[in-house]
Amino acid sequence: MTTGRRLPGLLIAVLAVFTAQQSLAPLQAPLAREVGLSEIALGLVLTAGAAVFAGTSLLWGRAVDRYGHRAVLLAGMLLSLAGMTGFAVVSQVALAGGLDPWATLALMLATRSVFFGAGVGAVPVAAIALVAATTTSEADRTTGIGRIGAVQGLAVALGPALGGALGFAGLLGPLWTAPAVVALALGVVALLVPRTSAVPTTAAGTTPGGPADRSALRPWDPRLWPVLVGGFGLYLALGMTLIVLGFLVQDRLGLDAAATVSATGAASFASGVVLILAQGVVVPRLGWPAARLLRVGSPIALLGLLVLLVANSLGLIVVALVVLAAGLGLAIPGYTTAPTLLVGPDEQGAVAGLVQTVTALTFVVAPVAGTALYGRSPELPVLVAAVACALAALFVRLHPALRPSPARGDRPSGEGVR
Repeated sequence: MTTGRRLPGLLIAVLAVFTAQQSLAPLQAPLAREVGLSEIALGLVLTAGAAVFAGTSLLWGRAVDRYGHRAVLLAGMLLSLAGMTGFAVVSQVALAGGLDPWATLALMLATRSVFFGAGVGAVPVAAIALVAATTTSEADRTTGIGRIGAVQGLAVALGPALGGALGFAGLLGPLWTAPAVVALALGVVALLVPRTSAVPTTAAGTTPGGPADRSALRPWDPRLWPVLVGGFGLYLALGMTLIVLGFLVQDRLGLDAAATVSATGAASFASGVVLILAQGVVVPRLGWPAARLLRVGSPIALLGLLVLLVANSLGLIVVALVVLAAGLGLAIPGYTTAPTLLVGPDEQGAVAGLVQTVTALTFVVAPVAGTALYGRSPELPVLVAAVACALAALFVRLHPALRPSPARGDRPSGEGVR
């Protein structure tokens, strides 16, 4: 694996920007109320950030292929730092009474949604593309990409804990710690990731070719769309489940607000640990090809959703989320790796951008769809999530591009075909 020297820098970059993002989660609601923003306004800031993330991932992917991994990685971290710093400044001025709510909302959209949303999108794209471009075996590639996913999962658990621990310093503590974390990581990454990264003439699952027409790489590319459809279904199921989990726990168990926070936090923590272990430890030890990870992980995730559909106790809810996390922990590295095996070395940035775009789009759709469905029936969002996961599981099992054959084993059928 040729990413040995680079991987620590990539993991630090991903961990820093996503931990900074998640560290603000505990203060989002109280901050919005303190500066006079409604719940809808707060939702707009978060949704706009996800939309910018999705919209810029394709552009970052093409930039990787044109300007290099290190340049895009550092540019993304600089934009993230600018966005987080700007958000902290705006929030501090608004808390001091220096901005009216409309000006606060506009400036938060510019800093938190546009600058940070665009910057954070560059980091996983550059990291995944660099792993894909510098690995020479499918097992090494899956391991590297799986560890990037595990670090993202770690950030989801670590960030809110950091933000909550800094609560003693009031709202300004987490607000200024977030950009400080990114700034510190930026200096470390600049030292750890070399200025030049040689891209091998062949990579796992590819054959050398001339310069690719990067503008032609689209989600409906016949090499890619089967995998992207499966990944969209899996992430949509995850997003819809996460957005309604607190409501579901409170309503099914009849808890008050404080007890709901504790129960939801415990369930989320347990599933988060399983997700991290699956991607960072189990997947590398298994050494399975990407297509097999997808085919095995998807039905396990579906089983977790089916248990959640009927769970009427905290214990059953935790079991359901743990099973869901175990399945996704297998399937997600497979989904992220498989498209990189279907394109050439000069398209790794573009394909990483596509994968991140599909992922981000589900988190634009899922919050709105999940809460709207919950308003109609509490079981409906979990049922729709299970249907999405079932379709993804069926698709990745039956589609010719992902079915094993005696000739190629578990490798995607597009491997080696340009």
